[in-house]
Amino acid sequence: MKITSDHQIDIAKQIFSPNHSEQKFPPEIIVIHCISLPEGHFGNDNIIDLFTNKLDCKKEEFESLKDLKVSSHLLINRNGEILQFVPFNKTAWHAGVSEYKGKDNCNDFSIGIELEGTIHEKFTEEQYSVLNDVLGVLKQKYNIKDVVGHSDIAPGRKQDPGQHFKWERINA
Repeated sequence: MKITSDHQIDIAKQIFSPNHSEQKFPPEIIVIHCISLPEGHFGNDNIIDLFTNKLDCKKEEFESLKDLKVSSHLLINRNGEILQFVPFNKTAWHAGVSEYKGKDNCNDFSIGIELEGTIHEKFTEEQYSVLNDVLGVLKQKYNIKDVVGHSDIAPGRKQDPGQHFKWERINA
């Protein structure tokens, strides 16, 4: 696994998300999230559809997501497959209202990694293995020092990756 000159992971499936902007480069932190749509349902295209503005928000379970424009740099599925939505030299819209070490709007200086999952369930061995590989190449390429959870940069507003995420299992 390596990062290309286009700021993409060479083995990731590339899916373009329009939900990004220019980034104050280079990134300083990596933010770990978790997502499933609907919550606890895995292996569908709903996350891809959300990040590419194609989610059918007329469905009752997705009504609250209408007009939401979000993305992440990466999604690691339950089976360890990596999907990349935004190159690392662009700002993915994953953090929302956030602050880290006195700096607001963490989107501007972070890489967002979503794990397919929920705060109520364990993550898979494949996800931990791939996440460690990804963290290794990102930290080396961009000299990133800190890996945090969404809950760390938006306390009280966000809980992910949650109590089932085992921080001791990753190379943070």
